[in-house]
Amino acid sequence: MTTPVSLRVQKHRNFLRKSGLRPIQIWVPDTRNPNFANECLRQSKLAAQTDSEDTKLSKLLDEALLEIDEWTA
Repeated sequence: MTTPVSLRVQKHRNFLRKSGLRPIQIWVPDTRNPNFANECLRQSKLAAQTDSEDTKLSKLLDEALLEIDEWTA
């Protein structure tokens, strides 16, 4: 006979805890929300606008791009 799912899950969680891990809860955006795409667009535009106004950041990123050729694998 198979072990009930809840017991298997508990055994697995106990094993992970004994291995030095602990559970955490992570909240992420709900991509099913009807306003999700609009909010992504709004935030993207805001970030792009802020980046375009930050000339120091643009210069730093351009300089960093030039150095990529010197990187080795």
